[in-house]
Amino acid sequence: MNAATDMPMQADAIRAVFDRVKAMAPALVDTTAEQRIAKIQRLMKTMMKYREQIYETGRLERGLTPPDMDGELVMLKFEADFIAKNLRDWMTPKPAPASLMTLGKKCYVRYEPKGTVLVLPSWNAPYVIGFLPVLGAIAGGNSIIIKPSELSPHSSALCAKIVKEAFPDGELSLIEGGAEAAQALLACPFNHIFYIGNNHVGRIVMKAAADHFASVTLEMGGKNPSIIDVSADVEDAALKTSWGRMCNAGQACIAPDYVLVHESVAHRYTAALVREISAMYNPRGSGFENNPEFPRIINARHFERIKGLIDDARAKGATFEIGGDYRAEDRYIAPTVVTGVTEDMRLMKEEIFGPVIAIVPYRDRQEVISYIAARDKPLALYVFSKDKEATEFFIRHTTSGSSVVNHNVVQSGTNPHLPFGGVNSSGIGRMVGFATFNECSNARAIVEEGPPLQDPREMFPPLTDKYKKQLSGLVTAEKPIPSFVVPMITAVIKLRSLFFPKH
Repeated sequence: MNAATDMPMQADAIRAVFDRVKAMAPALVDTTAEQRIAKIQRLMKTMMKYREQIYETGRLERGLTPPDMDGELVMLKFEADFIAKNLRDWMTPKPAPASLMTLGKKCYVRYEPKGTVLVLPSWNAPYVIGFLPVLGAIAGGNSIIIKPSELSPHSSALCAKIVKEAFPDGELSLIEGGAEAAQALLACPFNHIFYIGNNHVGRIVMKAAADHFASVTLEMGGKNPSIIDVSADVEDAALKTSWGRMCNAGQACIAPDYVLVHESVAHRYTAALVREISAMYNPRGSGFENNPEFPRIINARHFERIKGLIDDARAKGATFEIGGDYRAEDRYIAPTVVTGVTEDMRLMKEEIFGPVIAIVPYRDRQEVISYIAARDKPLALYVFSKDKEATEFFIRHTTSGSSVVNHNVVQSGTNPHLPFGGVNSSGIGRMVGFATFNECSNARAIVEEGPPLQDPREMFPPLTDKYKKQLSGLVTAEKPIPSFVVPMITAVIKLRSLFFPKH
């Protein structure tokens, strides 16, 4: 059930895998932090064993180099290390302060596993996107099924080998296949589902989850804007945007999709962007297509989609400052900068997810806000500015899953203290660090009765006049109860129970 097969698994076989994995979930409730950490470390050790094969899958699928793949692996390693350092604390019940209504009672929150988790990752960074939710699900004490994207078949097959070796008992299982396998899995009553991809499929996942009242974490990208303020360091902004848009051939969910640049610096910024792209990806002047370090598009279908965006923009009068060419035989799309774009162009309506970026000049700040607000809420938004007041204005009057000031594409998987995710159409829920653990856990509120403060019968019918008066007084009180009152009364209760224990 973990290894790649020539024939896709049938729905009944997939359901049988689910049933076996789900049957393992109850026993995992009792696993300790040390046991869960050991599982994570075993998975990471197995993955590193296949490091050379991981390099090869990246080369075959996207034309990536070993440093590109190490970028994925280092994010996973840091995540695993962070979990190992913090999991004991996360699993420890967290005391909650008493309130006036819970005086004398012990209140706390404990995190329990949700049960069985499904992970449906995308193809553009299959190891980090696939296994980062898995690490959090293991940390939460869940059993797990992962189905990698069929668009990265080499990575999928290698992930299957890694999972089978690290978890021979099937507590973490992997199923390969396409849409039919995904549909069969979504018909199973999982307790939580992670999906990373586009919002078309995200809607399907969310609807399927509703059938079983499963919670979901969806990360779905979108058209991410980058704002170049009049005060920005234009050269620096161009340098960083060149890398942010073109890394992984633009196949990154948080890459900037279009740039809103103040009209007074638009020409200078565009020239700098073209210059930096050439310096990064055509340093010897032999052509972008001849640079072995410039990635390729994942498959022919996505190549044709991006080619269609370019052809549509060209037919509708856009100007290509650089690029605009392509080659089907090796799925090559040149780094492309487009100006003179209009709202009827497809590349201004659809997420590009390729090495193409559009430049849109603006006159004033409100124009920026209106332009962004007219579109779905983005996964990421970037602001380049030396003016703190302008930066604050742009952040306050926009919404996005994450933002970076004076850089881009550095917020995902780089700091486990920062939760990562989108807003509405760009995502639901958060991942990374405690956020992933939290998504995979039920935060269970618990109240334990303490020594009685008064005769408990006073709270039950028939209600006494004294109790009615107390309750009415709480409702009509014009000022809130001072914050020190509840802790003070709680301390008195503890002292009384210590010196006058009830037998």
